[in-house]
Amino acid sequence: MIDSVKGNLFSTAIQPSSKSVKPAEAHQAFSQFLKEAINKVNTEQVKSDIMTEKLVKGENIDLHQVMIASQKASISLQLALEVRNKVIEAYQEVMRMQV
Repeated sequence: MIDSVKGNLFSTAIQPSSKSVKPAEAHQAFSQFLKEAINKVNTEQVKSDIMTEKLVKGENIDLHQVMIASQKASISLQLALEVRNKVIEAYQEVMRMQV
């Protein structure tokens, strides 16, 4: 998950160029990036839930695969929460600045 986030971050970042980027375009790109990241976290959570249900029902699924999926979901959620906390902290810092 972290590798895919890093890959996404660098691939979707607005590359510096000679043309200027309008604020609306930057807002749209950032919004799209956040939506994709949240959807990936949700996908990991759903995948983990499905695998856990299969294990509980006694279907043929390896315990270690279920645990790996569970840890991936947990780590991706923790990462999303930490990013959210840092964004809120940065916003609060900007709001405290005197003009």
